[in-house]
Amino acid sequence: MQLVIVESPAKAKTIEKYLGKDFKVLASYGHVRDLPPKDGSVDPDADFAMEWELYRDKQSRFKEIADAAKGATRLVLATDPDREGEAISWHVLELLKKRKSVPALVDRVTFNAITKQAVTEAMTRPRELDQPLIDAYLARRALDYLFGFTLSPVLWRKLPGAKSAGRVQSVALRLIVEREREIEAFRADEYWSVVARMMHDGTEFDARLVRFRGDKLEKLSLGAEGIAMEAKAAVEAGRFTVEGVETKPLKRNPAPPFTTSTLQQEAARKLGFSAQHTMRLAQSLYEAGAITYMRTDGVQMDMSAIMAARDAIAARFSEDYRPEKPRFYSTKAKNAQEAHEAIRPTDFTRDRVGTGDEGKLYDLIFKRAMASQMATAQLERTTVTLRDATGQHELRATGQVVRFPGFLAVYQESFDDSDDDDGSLLPVMKAGDTPAKRAVDATQHFTQPPPRFSEASLVKRLEELGIGRPSTYASTIQTLRDRAYVRMEKNRFFAEESGRLLTAFLERFFPTYVAYDFTAGMEDELDVVSDGREDYKAVLARFWKDFKPKADEVMEKLPSEVTEALDEYLSDFLFPPREDGADPRACPLCASEGRANGRLSLRGGKFGAFVACVNYPECKFTRRFAQPGGEGADGADDGVMGQHPETGEDIHRKTGRFGPYVQMGDGKEAKRASIPKDLDDFDLDWAVKLLDLPRIVGAHPDTGKEIEANIGRYGPYLRHDGKYGKLTNTRDVFEVGMNRAVDLLAQAANRGPGTRTASEPIATLGAHPTSGGEIKVMPGRYGPYVTDGTTNATIAKDMKPEDVTIDIAIALIDARIAKGPPAKKGRKKAAPKKAAAKKPAAKKAAPKKAPAKKKAPAKKAAAATE
Repeated sequence: MQLVIVESPAKAKTIEKYLGKDFKVLASYGHVRDLPPKDGSVDPDADFAMEWELYRDKQSRFKEIADAAKGATRLVLATDPDREGEAISWHVLELLKKRKSVPALVDRVTFNAITKQAVTEAMTRPRELDQPLIDAYLARRALDYLFGFTLSPVLWRKLPGAKSAGRVQSVALRLIVEREREIEAFRADEYWSVVARMMHDGTEFDARLVRFRGDKLEKLSLGAEGIAMEAKAAVEAGRFTVEGVETKPLKRNPAPPFTTSTLQQEAARKLGFSAQHTMRLAQSLYEAGAITYMRTDGVQMDMSAIMAARDAIAARFSEDYRPEKPRFYSTKAKNAQEAHEAIRPTDFTRDRVGTGDEGKLYDLIFKRAMASQMATAQLERTTVTLRDATGQHELRATGQVVRFPGFLAVYQESFDDSDDDDGSLLPVMKAGDTPAKRAVDATQHFTQPPPRFSEASLVKRLEELGIGRPSTYASTIQTLRDRAYVRMEKNRFFAEESGRLLTAFLERFFPTYVAYDFTAGMEDELDVVSDGREDYKAVLARFWKDFKPKADEVMEKLPSEVTEALDEYLSDFLFPPREDGADPRACPLCASEGRANGRLSLRGGKFGAFVACVNYPECKFTRRFAQPGGEGADGADDGVMGQHPETGEDIHRKTGRFGPYVQMGDGKEAKRASIPKDLDDFDLDWAVKLLDLPRIVGAHPDTGKEIEANIGRYGPYLRHDGKYGKLTNTRDVFEVGMNRAVDLLAQAANRGPGTRTASEPIATLGAHPTSGGEIKVMPGRYGPYVTDGTTNATIAKDMKPEDVTIDIAIALIDARIAKGPPAKKGRKKAAPKKAAAKKPAAKKAAPKKAPAKKKAPAKKAAAATE
């Protein structure tokens, strides 16, 4: 019997069917062991020795592998064809050696697609484990551990509220924070455009003013309304004649097939998928044999696949759409390793696979791969120039026509920020024609700040800089969100207060290790290791030589010294120059109450940093860290806003540690309400509305009980009979009507138990073949789990919930059922009998406190991330 090891049970089932009776295929269910989350798992003083630990929930599963290996004649390690796959094979083999269960013959086999042909051919071309690739994995894992487990304790002690730092994670966060700074520093410039709406031969078109009074107009030339109105009047008064028509042919070539990075980017742009969701769907398609391996930075396709794509093009379109020669691509990405094919369908005759999101992603992959081998698109760009009789004013109209679509008949690449105004059609015109002028518009514009990163643009930027690996981007981005360093609004990243503070800390005290060139250079060094040109321990030694002393130096600093250094480092952000020339650090409360020497500075507290006055405790002024100084941000707008229209009481605007708020009344009877961030036009009317909350929408048509709209700790919501529904924004609280309120409450009830604490599933996978219940991946108090509505099964710690497929979920549920629930109930019943004597129980509880304090190393597990 030959034993084959793969990662997932879905692959195991399919591959065993392909190989026949002589083969037994078992799944490792991902990684089988890892560095335990404690100090000393990597020992720099012992030549970077690593201590590995078998996952507890993998012990019985690995015993099955070891038992099968004892009776096998050959061991075939057939895990994924990348660094992680090589590492899993290495771990399995090392554990089998320890148990003395290694068969006489051991082979490593890789295949790029799970098809019968690919698998059976791979079995005829075995090789040994790739030690340089394993060394690169060991170096990367050790680096991430040393970075996280050394730096995170520094953060916990010197930067309250910080949770973790990571080698790649912290650099990705810096990108988001720096973009936030650019947006805040941006100052908009006003400019105007003048456009004439013309008509010729029954076709309307627009012509833009490009020359005024003989001068060529740049973007900001018309910088004020006065000059714009003069330009508009000149166009209205002029009679414009076609001076020239220029037509240029234009060619567009298709983009290459998807890599991991470009798939994540396009799925985000076209389908709105997160990077993590995209990779989970791609994993499922790969395991179903529909696409090739989805973790790759190669852009080339196998020659047989290229010929299959060309045949599919000829079958679907005319011969004109198939170019004379096949297309070949090479990557332009920094640090790319083109060891694997691009992501493509395994069968170009299957244009549909799967349903729902899975089907949408397959369609994207299929079309991109087919288009990559199609003919060039032929376009024609036309520019028409019109001048008035004086020759001083000039209009220009542009248009674009597709003469032959070529690959555009199948697929068109998307871009984050497209500014193409050449797509309109123009009527046929010639020199001397005088189109009719229907109207002239002068439109005001303002220059825009650089856009915040979307998942697609962040992934693209990370790849351009050579930071990290595309296969890790999804988990890196998710970590930033899980740590609450960033938030997503309208598919764009916003840096949170904690993220900004952490980035400032790292830039001030560890500038080398969050520098883009350092992180990219580290990837280059790891590539050298994977090529077998350098010992991985030499790379670790160079890193540790400088990093450890720096970490020790910062650890020696007092928290007050750290805060003082950050106060100086962030002074331009926290205390920018004021327009009135006043001291930006002057305390507004001290000034209003006649106290001298009131100066603001950064302070550290239990829940993070904030700005406070040096006259504390006499002066109670505070301001949030992420609320930069400047106009209206430091309490300068505080004071009486007006009176409540019904009670006549004064309504005060105030600024507290957690931001601005309004207050009516004093003492225990005072009513207060935080000012929401999404109210740009906040005034007395809004203050009255907030203080009058909750708002009664009306009586529910079914129960007759009131529906209430209000703003709580987690944002705006609806409440009815103890059940909650979420509202989108603050305005909805005051505008939502009865019909929509009832609908939102009904939707919330359908998602789970009718409370706001009800969890939504991470994924819905399908029906269980035995119970018939719908299988869902759920977040739980003690970690994610899968359920069919009857049986719950915990997901292994090393497996991301988004990566769980229906086959894995079924196996987990079936294994849980096999253990049997009665034993668990028996243990619960036995507990009260042992608890009869209270004193012994108290003695038993005491020693448990010591291990509880040792929970700190477990927290470090979160730190050891890319």
